[in-house]
Amino acid sequence: MSQARFTQAERRILEQYWKLGTCSVREILDSLPEEERVAYTTLQTLVYRLEQKGALHKVKKIGNAQLFEPAIDRRKFREGLIHDFLAIFGGSPRLLVSSLLEAGTLTLKDLKALQNAAAAKSRGGQRGKNQCMSKSRGRSITWAFISCMRPPSGSRLGC
Repeated sequence: MSQARFTQAERRILEQYWKLGTCSVREILDSLPEEERVAYTTLQTLVYRLEQKGALHKVKKIGNAQLFEPAIDRRKFREGLIHDFLAIFGGSPRLLVSSLLEAGTLTLKDLKALQNAAAAKSRGGQRGKNQCMSKSRGRSITWAFISCMRPPSGSRLGC
């Protein structure tokens, strides 16, 4: 993938910008849950790094506050992450799903949702906003569950 690499903290901040739109560092800090808050200057450093990487850009300055907005598309960003993640499994969605099954993080309900999404796609249905496409060995596979992943604390996939 040609896009810059982002740390977990940078990805979290980018998610907040996609959620809130154009806003200041202070607004991002205030929007974070209490357990995720860091020092203002730490967050400011992360925002400036995201700007240097081309993920955010300054929109305007109001007083001392700089307003930033996302410079990259959320869907394209996630597709890149999925591509990179599949590369860990040799580009094989089957190996990924097999690993999820073995780990117990994928349930039969999740598999049924995947089957329904794949069936809808093969019937020519439109991709929903929560579905991502991955090209693997010349065929398209709908990965509706990828965007439904819960954080590690939930420790399972589900839609």
